[in-house]
This record gives sequence, structure tokens and C-alpha cells, in this order.
Amino acid sequence: MIPNIPPGMKIAAQITPEPSEEDLQFLQQMGIEYVVLWTGGDKASDEYYRSRRQLFEAAGLKVYGFGSFSVHNQDAITLNLPGRDEKIEEYKTHLRNLGKAGIPYTTYAHMANGIWSTERETTRGNAPARAFDLAKADTGYWVGREYHGPLTHGRIYTEDEIWENFIYFIKQVAPVAEEANVRIGIHPDDPPVHSLGGIPRCIFGSFEGYRRALEIADSPNVGMCLCVGCWLEGGSQMGKDVLETIQYFGERKKLFKVHFRNVDQPMPHFVETFIDDGYMDMYKVMKAIRAVDFDGVLIADHIPLMGNHPRVGAAYTIGYMKALLNRVNAEA
Repeated sequence: MIPNIPPGMKIAAQITPEPSEEDLQFLQQMGIEYVVLWTGGDKASDEYYRSRRQLFEAAGLKVYGFGSFSVHNQDAITLNLPGRDEKIEEYKTHLRNLGKAGIPYTTYAHMANGIWSTERETTRGNAPARAFDLAKADTGYWVGREYHGPLTHGRIYTEDEIWENFIYFIKQVAPVAEEANVRIGIHPDDPPVHSLGGIPRCIFGSFEGYRRALEIADSPNVGMCLCVGCWLEGGSQMGKDVLETIQYFGERKKLFKVHFRNVDQPMPHFVETFIDDGYMDMYKVMKAIRAVDFDGVLIADHIPLMGNHPRVGAAYTIGYMKALLNRVNAEA
């Protein structure tokens, strides 16, 4: 039986499903109660998902979501390539396994040629950070795969093809998500450039694309994993700003998870920043999320390297998020 998700905004940490004792202690010391996990398709079984849930619960932590890299950002699904139906069946099995293990959420992304970045740059204090410069971008990356332009899949695809393939996918998996009592949060395209490598990012690269896609899905179990950073990357081309987007989808209970991150400016060239050093006031974002009675989790994401150790930036970011959350809860 899937445990009920308690009301209220929750801060989670994204962490390896094979944590060390030091990893668990670090989360406990930060006062984190929820985790989000990812694994490869070779371990995506209900037994493994259940074992991870039990491991974290023994440390006082709840598993909010679990993703499988093997069914995320899959070009076979997005582009109707050979093996599409097998990948969709694998996704259905993933959902059923989560349900059996009592894990209520998973993230899905519909990008065919990965996440695109250019050479890392620096943000405040010369901290190394992910960057994207459209003038230099020629490669997408996803878990051991590289997609090289100018045409990553040999030809230019149409927007109609991308829509048709999404509809084919979502109409099959949404009923399974409902049966398994698992929520699917769809992540924005990163970056939300209109087209990369000959493939349109026409669905999850704009407000209107999301609105139409979720109406087509027509399921209480299909919603949004709102990456604030991706939305800020897109800027005005998203159609609605991030605060308007939170209000619209939040009021309709379509916000399931939030990636809480900031960038220095919108495309065509951006650098990811510390959350208090970008062009968005993240207090306003937290306040907007609180105003729609969000009951999912927020995670720190794509954190610039601080103090030459990833835990330093994680602690700084999560501490800042907790302070913002305490502020907006007190104001409410």
C-alpha cells in the first residue's frame, strides 16, 4: 500500500541509493526527512526499490521518489525509434515496481538527445558551475551517451512527430500510474531551446506545451516536476514566468516536485549560480509555492562546487532553502 504523502512543503535531498553511513549522517544532521533516488535499469526491480526504502527508513528518512535512468530521456520513446514499445513496457514495469515497493513518485523527461551544456564556467567566488552558450553548443549528454550535432539523429524532426510520440507514450503509461498509485512528474527540457540537434523541444520547453500535454494526459497521476532553473533558463520564451507557472499548475494540483535552483540570466548564454546569486529572488519562488499549498518535495539541484567538496554546496543550499521555507510558513 502506498503511504499517504503528508500535507505541507518538504525539502528532500537527492542522493545515491547506496549511501554510506557518513551520507546518512550528513542528511540527519541537516534535518532532512525525505530523499529522492535514481538507479540504472539493471536494478529497477520492486525488490531493490523496497530494499532502498527499508534502508533509508531505518535511518529515519522517507523515499519520496525513485527514477530509472533507463526509461528517462529515451530517444526511442521521443522519436519512435526501434525498441520504442519495449521501452514503454519497461516504463510500465518501473511504475508497477514502485507501487509494489510503496514509493509514490517518479520523474520523467521527454528529451531525445540529452541535456546540453558547454564548457564549465565560474560563478561567485570562482566556483565551477554548469554553463550553456548556444553559440558554442554542439553536444547533448545522457548517462553514458553523447548526441552530436548538427543533426543528432540524422534528420530534422517535426513538432507534430514529437507530439504524436508523447501522446502514444502517455496514453499507455498514465493508466498504469493510476493503478500503481504512483505520480509521474515531467521535467522541463534542459535547456529549453526551441530546437537542438534537429529535434524540437516543443512540449516541455514552454508553459503552453505543458498545459496542452497535461490536458492530453488527463490523469491525476501525471503532473509537473518543475525545474525552476530550466524555467529561468528559458526566460520570456517560456510564455509565462516561473511565478505565474507555479500559480497555474499549483492551483490545479499538478506540481509534484520542484528543483530549486537559479541561473545568472536567460538564454542564449547562462551559468548556474548559487541560489542567492542568480537573477531570480528565490524567496518569491518559495512564497509562490507556499501560496498554492504545495505538498510535494523541493530539492537542491545542479549546485556549483563550493569549498572543493560537493557536501559544502549542498549544506549551504539546503540550509538556505530551509530558512526560506521557515520564513514563508511563518508569514502564512
